[in-house]
Amino acid sequence: IPTDIHPQTKKSCVETVLTLMHAGGKFGGSTSSYSVAGGLHGVGLSVVNALSEALEVTVCRDGKEYRQHYSRGKPLTTLSSTTLPDESSRQGSCIRFWPDKEIFTTTIEFDFSTISSRIRELAFLNPELTITLTKEEQDAQVQHNEYCYAGGLVEYVAWLNNDKKPLHDPIAFRKELDGIIVDVSLQWCSDSYSDTVLGYANSIRTVDGGTHIEGLKTSLTRTINSFAKKSKIMKDKDISLSGEHVREGMTCIISVKVPNPEFEGQTKTRLGNPEVRRIVEQSVQENLTEYLELHPDVLDSILSKSLNALKAALAAKRARELVRTKSVLKSSSLPGKLADCASSNPAESGELPVVLGKSCIIFLCNASRCRLA
Repeated sequence: IPTDIHPQTKKSCVETVLTLMHAGGKFGGSTSSYSVAGGLHGVGLSVVNALSEALEVTVCRDGKEYRQHYSRGKPLTTLSSTTLPDESSRQGSCIRFWPDKEIFTTTIEFDFSTISSRIRELAFLNPELTITLTKEEQDAQVQHNEYCYAGGLVEYVAWLNNDKKPLHDPIAFRKELDGIIVDVSLQWCSDSYSDTVLGYANSIRTVDGGTHIEGLKTSLTRTINSFAKKSKIMKDKDISLSGEHVREGMTCIISVKVPNPEFEGQTKTRLGNPEVRRIVEQSVQENLTEYLELHPDVLDSILSKSLNALKAALAAKRARELVRTKSVLKSSSLPGKLADCASSNPAESGELPVVLGKSCIIFLCNASRCRLA
């Protein structure tokens, strides 16, 4: 958090960020604190401050430590500063807050597992980041976890597939174009029959998908089908694998960093930037094609898995049609001799007489129903 004076409000930038809407580190164009950000409107920290009975902010930078106290969104003290020891190189900001009991009238409790899950995601998505989480309570054992994953999305996929049987090592690639960064890691498993696709935009989980997920699925299906047409595994070259067949058993993580994200809705569950789809499609096609050309054994495993998924889908379709056909025949009431045989014993099913004439018509009767031969 900057500590100088904001030119428009004549307040310290700390106070501006903590008390005013539409103020934050993401604003300021090329001079802003972040190249990409999940916040859209600069309201998060100021809202937390307004809903807290007490909030303390500490900023360390340029050899000094700055402190200020707030209550329910209003400053209780001015921004004070102390000089740190010469050997100190502390940098960063610390926010401590206590939720307002007059607003949150039910039990105020921070769930360790929920926070831990979110921090683990952030550590996977940002491999250069180390995050520590500590829960301290009176008369209770201290819970402490540290999260750091140098492998990034590759470790994320491996962690998700920990109890499965992978067909190959995780595939990972990265592309940066027009200021947009695309990171993808994916892996197929032999004992999985559903797909897991997790999408993130600026480290925010987009549970409803978006243009990055659409671009991934489209390019993935197109690329695998292109290899299938040339492969000896696919005997019938006219068969096309659908996206559902291609993704069966696949675990994929895609993370995009977008300078100006366009989320659909305030909950940020879906990304709407159309330019992201084009870049993701290009990235997946180029990198996945290159990898599979260099690893033909992995390609054969993926194609075999996809082909088996197609065969299973066709068999299930035929089974459904057969069940529906039998249901129609059972429900239909045919008159007299045209009705289905009631017995499955051939000895009890009589044969109709053969009528010979200028044309020969033979009626055969089997255990299921009469037919014209």
